[in-house]
Amino acid sequence: MLRLSDVTYLVLDHDEAIAFFVDALGFVVRHDETRESGRRRVVVGPADGGTGLVLALSGGPDTAGAVGQQAGGKVAFFLETDDFAAQHARMTAAGVRFREEPRHEPYGTVAVFEDLYGMPWDLIQPPAQA
Repeated sequence: MLRLSDVTYLVLDHDEAIAFFVDALGFVVRHDETRESGRRRVVVGPADGGTGLVLALSGGPDTAGAVGQQAGGKVAFFLETDDFAAQHARMTAAGVRFREEPRHEPYGTVAVFEDLYGMPWDLIQPPAQA
């Protein structure tokens, strides 16, 4: 069996990113450790499991431009929910900027929102299985 456990997500500041993912998206901090070298390793993700995001600091001017552009302006992350209306309302109340109104597609109810760096994500509720 193979599964994707974690993916790297570039950030400008660990604490700012933690606040967004925990307060705005409802994620939990799965790991937060500062090593003797001073390097901090932070992993956030949905409380119920699944793939986590390793919040990696941009390494300076060479990678700072990649923050928020990790997918070249395309949606890279698809946040799936079983209660779109409640999740959308909670995220909106937390200040998350949605680029569009929710829409119904054959693959589910979806709306594009922006993370703290302006990168687009999908909030999606797949259709109910018959």
